[in-house]
Amino acid sequence: MEVISSKRSVLLIFLVFVSLLSKNVTYVSAVNYTKPYRQVSSLRVERIHKHLNRINKPPVFTIQSPDGDVIDCVPRRKQPALDHPLLKHHKIQKAPRTMPKMMGKERSDDVKEEVASVLEGAWQMWHVNGTRCPKGTVPIRRNTMDDVLRAKSIFDFGKKRRSIRLDQRTEKPDALGTNGHEHAIAYTETSSEIYGAKATINVWDPKIEQVNEFSLSQIWILSGSFVGPDLNSIEAGWQVSPELYGDNRPRLFTYWTSDSYQATGCYNLLCSGFIQTNNKIAIGAAISPLSNFNANQFDITILIWKDPKMGNWWMGLGDKTLVGYWPAELFTHLADHATTVEWGGEVVNTRASGRHTTTQMGSGHFPDEGFGKASYFRNLEIVDSDNSLVPVHDVKILAENTECYDIKSSYSNEWGTYFYYGGPGFNPKCA
Repeated sequence: MEVISSKRSVLLIFLVFVSLLSKNVTYVSAVNYTKPYRQVSSLRVERIHKHLNRINKPPVFTIQSPDGDVIDCVPRRKQPALDHPLLKHHKIQKAPRTMPKMMGKERSDDVKEEVASVLEGAWQMWHVNGTRCPKGTVPIRRNTMDDVLRAKSIFDFGKKRRSIRLDQRTEKPDALGTNGHEHAIAYTETSSEIYGAKATINVWDPKIEQVNEFSLSQIWILSGSFVGPDLNSIEAGWQVSPELYGDNRPRLFTYWTSDSYQATGCYNLLCSGFIQTNNKIAIGAAISPLSNFNANQFDITILIWKDPKMGNWWMGLGDKTLVGYWPAELFTHLADHATTVEWGGEVVNTRASGRHTTTQMGSGHFPDEGFGKASYFRNLEIVDSDNSLVPVHDVKILAENTECYDIKSSYSNEWGTYFYYGGPGFNPKCA
């Protein structure tokens, strides 16, 4: 019991730490996500243009997405990742040497009806007209002046930031959820080395109350100290973030840090680091179609694992689609292995109206409502030291405020370990 209690305390401390990441100051109205309402100096405009020129690489082909995004097809060797000083001489790995070995699964009669209603393969809106980027290029969502202006500063653009210095923050578990970030997650408790994780997540479009709030559903791959300056984290999932993207559409995203979110890492390709290899998937692009209440469910399967030969951390969608990888050079602790995996949802609650936010997590419905109504993660797996995908049979669950957002886990032969999670935020019991 002491070991479990200790691990739980460490996890609580980590979530407090994440909760204390600073909130970017928004400069846009809640009605129009992209129109700044304050004057911007010519010097700042000039600096932003220089930054955009660094991260928006010259394309060989451009695709206009029906949702307003511009997708640039950039030569693979010209992508932002290779600007990183640790990757100047990096040779792009076209594919991992080996894929994780999959274990067989049996079908269970008790979930046949649910599985039949799941239509897998949620894709992206820029695919609608059938256009793809040419071979040898990667699709990158073009960043705009408005995107940067919504951030507190150029340095903060695309990053999770601290709100206070590390040595000033509280480490008391009872402070969890009081600093704006609220979670509903499942997490591992194992002493074994972890080399990856996988899950299938259905995609919704949760409503966001304030521009500087977000709602996301993701996998965290973690190693290092939760209370020190050296935490390594690799993250991927879907999110709705008006501040980051200028709209309320759910989008595929990635994140990484090697120093507890202090200076390294960013979302998507907004800094150098993550190397994309796929020419059909744009990180940061909107996902379509989506799940509908009491109707068809659309989900995506995300796999993150460490290539045992080269040491790079790969991201895949489904069972066969490779997106790209985080080079081993970016990390300290994750250059070896992970120690913790988390799956679940997170929202920001700014209490801008003097009450709990109405920003939804997942579908905006509580887990008790079940399939077709609540959001889910299913078939939770981890990658072991033998590079095998192993079903997770025992996870711990955690939600700071179950009257606002909750989580319920279970197990079946078809879905393995799974959980429903989420909630509406503000309601008569959540104020």
